[in-house]
Amino acid sequence: MAIEQMTMPQLGESVTEGTISKWLVSVGDKVNKYDPIAEVMTDKVNAEVPSSFTGVIKELIAAEGETLPVGAVICTIEVEGEGTAVPEAPAVEAKQEEAPKAQAPAQAAAPAQTPKKPAGTKGRYSPAVLRLAQEHNIDLEQVQGTGMGGRITRKDLLKLIESGNIPTADQKQPAAQVQQAAPAQPVQEAPKAEAPAQAAPKQAAAPNVPVQPGDVEIPVTPVRKAIAANMLRSKHEAPHAWTMIEVDVTNLVAYRDSIKDEFKKREGFNLTYFAFFVKAVAQALKEFPQINSMWAGDKIVQKKDINISIAVATEDALFVPVIKHADEKSIKGIAREIAELAAKVRAGKLRPEDMQGGTFTVNNTGSFGSVQSMGIINYPQAAILQVEAIVKRPVVMSNGMIAVRDMVNLCMSLDHRVLDGLICGRFLARVKEILENISKDNTPIY
Repeated sequence: MAIEQMTMPQLGESVTEGTISKWLVSVGDKVNKYDPIAEVMTDKVNAEVPSSFTGVIKELIAAEGETLPVGAVICTIEVEGEGTAVPEAPAVEAKQEEAPKAQAPAQAAAPAQTPKKPAGTKGRYSPAVLRLAQEHNIDLEQVQGTGMGGRITRKDLLKLIESGNIPTADQKQPAAQVQQAAPAQPVQEAPKAEAPAQAAPKQAAAPNVPVQPGDVEIPVTPVRKAIAANMLRSKHEAPHAWTMIEVDVTNLVAYRDSIKDEFKKREGFNLTYFAFFVKAVAQALKEFPQINSMWAGDKIVQKKDINISIAVATEDALFVPVIKHADEKSIKGIAREIAELAAKVRAGKLRPEDMQGGTFTVNNTGSFGSVQSMGIINYPQAAILQVEAIVKRPVVMSNGMIAVRDMVNLCMSLDHRVLDGLICGRFLARVKEILENISKDNTPIY
């Protein structure tokens, strides 16, 4: 019999950690290869993790609610077969705990005698724990962890922050020194990606809200916490600017309404207004590739593929699946993907690959009747476009006459590190031109 390790998978190209939201197995359970063993939550997706082996669950290393970096061991499985058993996680952790206080990364460290510390100290902090500690100036040396082997978890820090009883870091040891692999000599700066978060205003502890009889206390779900963390990061790191343009979509409305019933009967899904907007945005992005970019510290990455993220809401969460290569798809193809992705979200069947690779986000806020909004950019993208409600308004036409027209506002939030008003204004003007010229004669659906 051999012991195999299951590790935290990478559920997205920019995902560095995941949270075990629920174990689907217990110690002693028999599992087959590809059977789901746990539900894992990241800031991008919730997914079931399948077993890589057939065998018996030997040990659950990670606790429910614990956040672990990608590649960390989450459980061990006893499998039938020959070969040397893989060392179990506690032995690995013990080696890491022996590393001296100011060592280089664990793989490069030589064993040395150190003062005894609970597991979960230097060399064992997850990125989420480090980020919270830096934002709230928490001295991790004074925190007693409740995770496996005494590891400090994100939940431990959140409880401290909510209580207001925060152990403050010693002035002689700035937060940057608490980073994993910090050298002993000069104090190193935090990684570039974290710098904006450190420069952000220090957040106050959670307010003490009095609860009266009849009040309902709703626990914050892991998904809601992930949304909050991603939105906070976007607002702290990306200097947001906003611009808006109004578009006369009278011809688009008439065209779509004239063919929607026949389309639904033939294709089996709805031809929505939103599909026309996504197609127009994809076409304009091809002509203005600067908008299809991302900030990368010392450079701006202009993405080749045009992958449109669309926001889909459930009762308590927001997911942003991606329409890949939207510029290469017909309006029918885009409408089909919108319908399929929305159905996956609401059925809880969205896969990690459905969320990856987005380069620009289009949000259909108009479906709720909104006529103007300022969206938060879907980090690390450079912009998000809000498509507001189509409303009938009296409009002064070019001949001086007043007519009732179908009008819509397009509201754009932009990362001012990457984009300026000039290029965004030209981009929106092009989207407006495409939409206002949609008609049966020049806009094929297929």
